[in-house]
Amino acid sequence: MTEPQEKSRQVKCPQCGRLTLYSTENPFRPFCSERCRLIDLGEWASEGYRIPVRDSSSDSLTSEEDDHDDPHEDKH
Repeated sequence: MTEPQEKSRQVKCPQCGRLTLYSTENPFRPFCSERCRLIDLGEWASEGYRIPVRDSSSDSLTSEEDDHDDPHEDKH
């Protein structure tokens, strides 16, 4: 019995937009090259990419923190 062949397809590199093979044959997938992969990693590491957070006044962590006294706060 033969092993099923992996279907390969081409996708756009998320960094440069060049078409690249999305398969196990491409060790950098979904990127086209190590360069594009490292550029993307660098953007995440330097906080160039950020996940948007909605500012909510009903945030449970914020309201809980406001209810507790800060032991380091000067109360004079």
